[in-house]
Amino acid sequence: MVSEGEPAPDFTATTDAGERVSLSDFRGRPVVLYFYPRDDTPGCTAQARGIRDAYAEFERAGAVVLGVSPDDAAKHAKFKEKYDLPFTLLADTEHEVSERYGVWGEKTYMGRTYLGVSRSTFVIGADGEVRKVMRDVKPATHADDVLAALREH
Repeated sequence: MVSEGEPAPDFTATTDAGERVSLSDFRGRPVVLYFYPRDDTPGCTAQARGIRDAYAEFERAGAVVLGVSPDDAAKHAKFKEKYDLPFTLLADTEHEVSERYGVWGEKTYMGRTYLGVSRSTFVIGADGEVRKVMRDVKPATHADDVLAALREH
C-alpha cells in the first residue's frame, strides 16, 4: 500500500498514443496519477470529463495528469478522442501499476465478487514524493478534490 510522505513507486507503461513513458519522466512537475476501472463507463466518463473541464486549472498548477486503467492503448485512444481528453491515459493491461499502488483487488458489485481497480488518486510532488492519497473517490467531485489537494501541497 502506497502512503503519503513516501516516494511514489516508479513504473513504465504504454500511453494512449502507443508510446512508453515512466513516472520518473515527469520528475520536476507535480503528477496526478488517477486509477479508474474502465473506459467509457458512466462513472469513469464523468471522472474524465470533470478533469477535462477543469484542465486549465491543472495546467496552471503545473501538474501532469495521468489516467490509468486496465484497458489497452487502442481503447484508451478511442475514449480520449470521443471525449476530447487533453491528458494522457496509460494502459495497465497486466495490472502491474495498479498492484504496485495497491488499487487492484477484490470488489463486489450487485452481489458479484471480482478483481478490479478501486477508483483512487495519488498526488505526487515534483520531487517524486506522494503528497496525497485519495481512495474511493467520487467521480462527480474528483477534479475539484484533486485541485484542492494540489493547492495544499
